[in-house]
Amino acid sequence: MGDSFHDQLIEDSRFLKDDRRLDTELVDKLILQLNRIYPQILTDKEATRFRDLDVPTCVRLGELLTHLQGKGEEACREFYRALHLHVEEVYYSLPTRLRLRDSADPLGYPGVYQQRYVLNDRGPAFFLSCFSIAVGMALLYYYSEAKVSGGSRALGVAALGLGRKAREVLIWYTEESLMK
Repeated sequence: MGDSFHDQLIEDSRFLKDDRRLDTELVDKLILQLNRIYPQILTDKEATRFRDLDVPTCVRLGELLTHLQGKGEEACREFYRALHLHVEEVYYSLPTRLRLRDSADPLGYPGVYQQRYVLNDRGPAFFLSCFSIAVGMALLYYYSEAKVSGGSRALGVAALGLGRKAREVLIWYTEESLMK
């Protein structure tokens, strides 16, 4: 492990403070775990202060993290152990855990995730309707070569539902083919 637990906790602190999964009950479990098993890290008086329900949970958690960073490497390591024990899903979603996991197995978890490129979010029905219009226009164009007068009129009528530029092109094409 290249980073110390102290450095990792500094990096993960912002994520932990913002994570809504760490509610009052879970923060209390972490505090009690550290207090009961490691009273040298978190004394009874400190645990009582961090469990004060009059203070918002995010503030108490921020103060706890700052306190643990001040206590040193061992305190930070035991916090990670308690977090892993009580809130595993948060532990595995920490930025340092994700980075360590990615660097440990570069083939299993590529560092650069493939992004999904979405051209539009309208779905398959929109694609099918656009494709149908394109096929219909291609068929009209193909049959308008054989029958200049009938196909050109149909092509002109097809231009009614299109945008201004496309409509101008189709109407121009219809007028040109009628003049021939």
